[in-house]
Amino acid sequence: MKNFRILGLFAFMAFSLVSAQPNKQFVEITVVPVENDWVYDIGVRADFKITVTKNGRLLSGVELDYEIGLEGMPATIKKTGKLSDKPLIVKGIELKDPGFVRCEVTLNYLGKKYRGIGAAGYEPYKIKPTVNNPSDFDGFWDAAKQELAKMPMEPRMTLQPNLSTDAYDVYHVRLNNVMAGHWRNHSYVYGMLSVPKGEGPFPANLSVPGAGVRSYGSDERARDGIISFKIGIHGIPVNLGDEIYDALGNGALGGYSSYNLGDKDKYYYKRVYLGCIRAVDFIYSLPQFDGENLIVSGGSQGGALSIVTAALDDRVKGLVSFYPALSDMTGYLNGRVGGWPHAFKNVKTELRDVWSTNAGYYDVVNFAKRLRVPGWYSWGYNDPVCPPTTTFAVYNSISAPKELHLFEETGHWTYPEQWEMANTWITLKLNRQN
Repeated sequence: MKNFRILGLFAFMAFSLVSAQPNKQFVEITVVPVENDWVYDIGVRADFKITVTKNGRLLSGVELDYEIGLEGMPATIKKTGKLSDKPLIVKGIELKDPGFVRCEVTLNYLGKKYRGIGAAGYEPYKIKPTVNNPSDFDGFWDAAKQELAKMPMEPRMTLQPNLSTDAYDVYHVRLNNVMAGHWRNHSYVYGMLSVPKGEGPFPANLSVPGAGVRSYGSDERARDGIISFKIGIHGIPVNLGDEIYDALGNGALGGYSSYNLGDKDKYYYKRVYLGCIRAVDFIYSLPQFDGENLIVSGGSQGGALSIVTAALDDRVKGLVSFYPALSDMTGYLNGRVGGWPHAFKNVKTELRDVWSTNAGYYDVVNFAKRLRVPGWYSWGYNDPVCPPTTTFAVYNSISAPKELHLFEETGHWTYPEQWEMANTWITLKLNRQN
């Protein structure tokens, strides 16, 4: 395989995988722990520094409200503070167990509400998961993969001339997939495949998506010698108009992440996880693929699917995961925050036991425990969607080679530098295997 250049195409990657850095606002609220490294020992109080600026200068003479408490839980402290010509220092709380304390600030100014959050970590590398690890976990997924293997893939590839270039061809792809709980029927996996032109064979990257319903396009990484397969998870074509995805997201697919959680054989993500394996099947069937070098990458829901796919399929040689969702979801049943989709935050009593049992088959923690390939991970302390308590529960469960790149200030978004680092890791990983 020819060597390929280190890529500078992070804008293309970030759009489909993770949220971009939010735009600056007229009034900016910054909340940071007083400790410079954002980390505290058990039993030490975490205080916070609140800075509010307008046009880059400190805003003074106005009041704000702040709440401090265990991440994702009801606040322990609720107070009002007044801004001056210096940052406001507020007293926080201490934790007796590993976890995160969050300070949330709200400010009403000129008729608009502004918000800022900051979190302090208490010995985060000691956070342990709460989710159960079913004794038949491996048997459950082995049986599911066997059923998938019985189904012919029957790929249908349709060239997309409007997306293809002189450097690569783009295809809309349809593959057969299982229908969770109904093995006699089938669903589909759809995706966009970008294949480099010229001499091969080429390595590949499987891009797994963040939550939502959307279309997918080409991937400029193909210009630099990487086969890219970007898949959707909903069993519908990924080249339709935006109005269709908006209608589905606000209708039939609204709340899909909790569909059928009461039945482990019919839960929505069973077909999704197996669909990712089917995507690996497809990549390995391509004559342009080098037959060895495959990375899977994604953020949020995609960060979860990256870990799941690499754990279930040993043909994957490495993974990139930004703030994985579906992580330690049962935290809410144990007095702390749980991972997206936060299904257990207000779960009905009559559903609690069966849901918590079934969650163990799908929680990313249990897949992380079974990883055997290197992984590159990144998140921040201020993520309310995929809280760091849950992502550390995943990371601390991994025994495979791993590296975590913390960008403490970030929430459910990334800096360009994070993608640069991740993409360099992918490039070096693929080159090293050739």
